Amino acid sequence: MATVLPFQGILYNPEMISDTGAVTTPPYDVISPDEQSAFYERHPNNIVRLILNQATDADSAEDNPHTRSAAFFRQWQEEGILKKDDQPALYVKAITYTHAGETITRYGVIARVGIEPFEKRIVLPHEKTFSKVRSERLQLLKATHCNYCPIFSLYPDEGEIFATLEGAVHNASPIVDFVDEQNHRHQLWRVTDPAIHHQITEALQPKRLFIADGHHRYETSLNFKKHLQATDPSFDDQHPANYVMMYLCSMSDPGLIILPAHRLLKAVSADALQQAIDASRTYFEIAEYPFTPADRKEVEQRFLADLSDGASRQAIGVYAHRAPVYYILSLKPGVMDDLFGDELDIALRSLDVTVLTRLIFMKVLGFDQQRLDNEKLIGYASTAEKAIDAINTDNYDVAFILNPTRIEQVQDIAQKGLVMPRKSTYFFPKVRSGLVMNGLKD
Repeated sequence: MATVLPFQGILYNPEMISDTGAVTTPPYDVISPDEQSAFYERHPNNIVRLILNQATDADSAEDNPHTRSAAFFRQWQEEGILKKDDQPALYVKAITYTHAGETITRYGVIARVGIEPFEKRIVLPHEKTFSKVRSERLQLLKATHCNYCPIFSLYPDEGEIFATLEGAVHNASPIVDFVDEQNHRHQLWRVTDPAIHHQITEALQPKRLFIADGHHRYETSLNFKKHLQATDPSFDDQHPANYVMMYLCSMSDPGLIILPAHRLLKAVSADALQQAIDASRTYFEIAEYPFTPADRKEVEQRFLADLSDGASRQAIGVYAHRAPVYYILSLKPGVMDDLFGDELDIALRSLDVTVLTRLIFMKVLGFDQQRLDNEKLIGYASTAEKAIDAINTDNYDVAFILNPTRIEQVQDIAQKGLVMPRKSTYFFPKVRSGLVMNGLKD
């Protein structure tokens, strides 16, 4: 059963930081180098110095991004910039944003959740992770002993928990209220009523929790707990590292949106891609959208519209560097069953991202697991426009444009104990880093 508890969060002190928007950021893994620098410049106490401290040529075992993060964390607490709440709370979070011309609000609650190994089927993943990222995040956690960012998780709900959270803050003033650089409004309420705590804890106890965003951080928390069990004689069942900070959102929340995670590849030559397109004709019906400089934008819009209209079928868009043509690859019936029916569950075979990874990347292009695990050669974009721009600006060689995974597919795969390929989903909007932190020292 899920253990969801209130905790004494560490927050920016409003007496010293009047604009929380100036010191918070998106999660570390979606911050580009340019954005990292911009957040550094925005405010001297911006959370980027903790979650993604800048590396230098002089870094050493004693002085590196992780040790500097820990030093800033201690300093900001000593100076009163960060302040720990004096009583346990649940932190209700609302984000209001515009999507497809509609204004939407999504609610969630930030709480402390008991860490459970995946095999216990209480907290469930749906994606694979990168080993290098897990290692890097573990070094940060060892240095800082703090969850700076909540893991984004989902729970099945018929609306009762959602209604309780919304009702708990309906007539209350938020302790945080700002609009970020994407024009998203963030509001945070501190709920200290033990009756509400009990109500939420009891309602979530029988639920399975599905990790939406933060698989690396959750696996890192599991490894950090094992590290302390092996090295700290005082570690026991009451130690704070038995828990991890999570943002919990209802699967039925109308503000929950999944965007696709389009793939961007480096080190794919024009000849190799053309050979792959030709080889793909065995498995796909291929529609071509050639363009000229004069009609490029018009053709691009038609290509994206046709790809989106075909979301009910398994279809993938392709666009390559210096190639004046877009492609839509539509899977022929029965291909995935014939090739992978004895190896992959039907839930996985039905995913566009599985078609891309197993059929196109591995079978057609010949990528091995090492190539797929190399984050220097593969990138991601949450919008087709960003993916196409990454090709036009020479940052990548080829983009594979996907339709979004559906929430029902995420739930089905997680409940079956299966995992999707890495970055199969992009839950939107992301959960802001720096609103609340969770200390892990005993």
